[in-house]
Amino acid sequence: MIAVLATSGLAAGWAGTGPKQGPQPSPAPAAGAAQTSPSDEDLRLEGEKRFRTNCGRCHQPPHKFPPRMMATIIRHMRVRSTITEEDMKLILRYMTQ
Repeated sequence: MIAVLATSGLAAGWAGTGPKQGPQPSPAPAAGAAQTSPSDEDLRLEGEKRFRTNCGRCHQPPHKFPPRMMATIIRHMRVRSTITEEDMKLILRYMTQ
């Protein structure tokens, strides 16, 4: 069986020495994700922009509330103002940081 594998490797032009010819492993997800994912500050600024666009028509930014209470308030207002889930998450990030 070893002879068959060695022969098939040689026939394919691979002698078993030198660089690997097969598929290369992909880089670690953390390295690639860190370069393409937005920073916390970018997400907070986007949340502030969406707050001003969606909520600012009727509301001033409220004082700080505990994150759990703010999540309940935002979920309630999401239903009333028909904002998207993405908007809700970004607004929540802005309101709790």
